[in-house]
Formats: sequence, C-alpha cells, structure tokens
Amino acid sequence: MPLRFRLIGLVCFVLVVSLALGGLIAYSNASRSVRTEMRAALLVGRQTIETAIERVGGSGDPMRELDDLVASFKGNRHLRVRLGGKAATFAAPVVERSALGAVPAWFVGLIGVPPETERVPVVVGGRDYGAIVLETDPYNETLEVWNEFSESLMTLTMFGGLTMILIYIFIGRTLRPLNRLADALEEIGDGHYRTRVSGRLTPELSRLRDSFNRMAARLAETDAENRRLNEQLLSLQEEERGELARDLHDEMGPYLFAIGVDAMTASRLLNETRGIEAAEHIQSITEAVRHMQQRVRHMLGRLRPVGLAEFGLREAIENLVAFWRRRRPEICFQAAISPECEELGDLASTTICRVVQEALSNAVRHAEPKLVTISIDRNGDEIRVAVADDGRGMREPGRLGYGLTGVSERVRAVGGQLRFSNRLGEGFVVIAVLPHLRVQDPLSTATAEATGT
Repeated sequence: MPLRFRLIGLVCFVLVVSLALGGLIAYSNASRSVRTEMRAALLVGRQTIETAIERVGGSGDPMRELDDLVASFKGNRHLRVRLGGKAATFAAPVVERSALGAVPAWFVGLIGVPPETERVPVVVGGRDYGAIVLETDPYNETLEVWNEFSESLMTLTMFGGLTMILIYIFIGRTLRPLNRLADALEEIGDGHYRTRVSGRLTPELSRLRDSFNRMAARLAETDAENRRLNEQLLSLQEEERGELARDLHDEMGPYLFAIGVDAMTASRLLNETRGIEAAEHIQSITEAVRHMQQRVRHMLGRLRPVGLAEFGLREAIENLVAFWRRRRPEICFQAAISPECEELGDLASTTICRVVQEALSNAVRHAEPKLVTISIDRNGDEIRVAVADDGRGMREPGRLGYGLTGVSERVRAVGGQLRFSNRLGEGFVVIAVLPHLRVQDPLSTATAEATGT
C-alpha cells in the first residue's frame, strides 16, 4: 500500500478512535445534563404552583385563577401541566424545530431519560380542588443535545476530510523527490553513473540527495577506473602473447627445425648402417629437447608462479627466493609465512606471488641490499604482505617503474592496497594489504587439468 494511503488510514483510525471516545464522554454528559434539566424544571414548576396556590386563597373565583395558573405554563420547554379532573385545562410544551430534522429514535433511546410525573394537591379555603399534575417532556432538551452532537460530528468530519486532503497533497509533494530518487537509482542500476539528483529539498532529503550524488560520483570513478584497468589488462595480455609468440618463434622454431634435420639425418645414417654417426645426431636431438623443456618451464613460470598449483603458496615463495639466492649468494634472504596463509584462494595466492616476485626483482637489481625479508601473515579477513630490504632506497619515490605500477594495479583490481615506504640510504619496503578472497580463480581449474592434478 502506498505511504500516503497508509498515513491517511492512520489519521482515519485516530479520528475514529477520538470520535468514539468523544462520543462516550458526550453521551455521559448529555444524559446527565438532560436528567438534571428535567429535575430542575420539575422543581421550579412545583415551587411556582405552590406559590400561586397561596395567592389563590384570597380571591373570589379560585377555579378561574387555577385555570389561569395552568395556562401560564404554555410555552414552557420542559413541562406538560394539567389540572386534574378538568381535561380542558391543559398546557403542553412547544415542540421545537431544528434545521437538522427531528431527533432519531435511536438517539432518544440512547439518552434514556424517561418523563417524570409529580402531583401538587390544590386545597383553597379548606376546599379540595384536586391536583395539578406536572410531567416532564425531555424532547426539546434531547433535541438541543442532538443538535450539539450533530454540529460537532459535522465539524470533525469536515476537519478530518480537510486533513486527509492536505495529507494527500502534502505527502504527494514530499514523496515527489523520493520518486525522482527512485528513478535515479534505476538509472544507476542500468549503468548510467552520471545521473544526479538536483533541486531544493528538505534538510533530511537534502542529506539523502547529497549522499546519492556522492555515491553516483564514486561509482562513475570506479567504472572509469575499471574500464582503464580492463584496457590495460588487455594491453598486457597482448604484450604477453606477443612475447610468448616471439619466444616460440625465436627459441622453439630453430630447435624444432634442427630436431627435424637431425632426425632425418639420423634415420638416413641408420639405414646406411652408420650407427656411430647417427648416435651423434640423436644426442643433438636430446640436447635440443632438454633446452626446449627449460624454455617451456621458463614460459610457464612467467604465466604462473612455479610450484603454486602443485605445492601451494609456501613452495612458490621459496622457489622465488631460491631463484635469486642461486644468482646472488651474497644477499641474505629471510621469508616468514604464516600457516593461515597456506590455504588461500588461487587468486589471492597468485597476487601475493606477483607482489613478492616484483619486490624481490627490484630489490636485487636496484637496491644493492645485504638483507631482504619477506613477511606474509593474515589478520582476520586481511592478508598483509611486506617485502623489505636494507639497500640504498629509491632516489625518486614518486616515479615508479612499470613493474611496481603493474603490481599496484593488480592489487587494486582484487580490492587491495599497495603502499611503499622509502628510506633513502636505509632501504625500501613494499606493503600489500589484500582482502581474503574466497572465490577461486577460474584459471586454477584449467591449470590443474593441464598439469594432470
């Protein structure tokens, strides 16, 4: 149900409850008021008759004066008066009219004030003239209460109707910016991140509008960054494919051609029973195959860290350290890997290996260090990777090479952050903070299938 109809329904409920409570209070007051008014009218009428009877005693025609006394009550609102024994002497109250019509029977029954009768004996000069009968008639008083009740009901109805109309209009105007915001959210959902909400709003909605616009701007920046990263990723993929193609052409092509020539020559020599010479060509084929295996292993290492899929993160990091330890034995390498980091997802492990690989390469090539430390630990849902050296540091820390720039973008692509701490003459530190990625890289499955594991 729309919000405006909910509010109108709530107002209607409050009005109905208020009307019911007000009706109960009005009923109690009205019944008591009519009953009190009738008793007062009866008391005043009795006192009036008793006073008049005392004056009748000194006149020559008591019956006439009694008739005049009864007639004097004509026009009274609440009393019906008659002289007992003479039906002709009778005074009835005037029935009042109302613009709202007669009092409904249910309302008369609801008020529940029955007529009351009282007899006043008339004795003049020792002679009994019967009695004057007083009877209350609550109709006119009930009509007055009905008029007040009807006017109050119409006032409340008009007030309630006007309130509902104002609520409908006001809520409609208030919800109009929310409708615009809902439309804007749909546009954001469709990928239109340049959508903005403008216009004057209430303070509460102004905060919502400003928050939405900031969110849309952030999404636009993120979308642009993702597009840039995707373009750069495609460029890097094309570069890697180009390098692999060149390696295959330059490294594998000549050896494959040489293997083919040696195989044909060895076959011909074997047919000519020149086994010793054929063995030399077979040895050449074996050396060429061994060299090709090394080159293939090198290419696979560029595509994926060696040992990562087969043995895990620790083995892959140790292979990276062993690679540089064999080539630079004068440098001390220390690696500390938390046990909680050995069972990470494939994407997180690969990213960590790339960070360590690039940091080690930079430290060995440019820093001239004596000590390089590698630290990988996990704190909750964050993984912290730090590679520090005690070398000469970076002379221009604001200018990062292509390697560190690529690693930084790789870390950002998985939702992490890459920071650098440079101390000129004292060393350089690469720190990567990654989220604990539970989603496996689809490439891991393909790698496992290719390796037969």
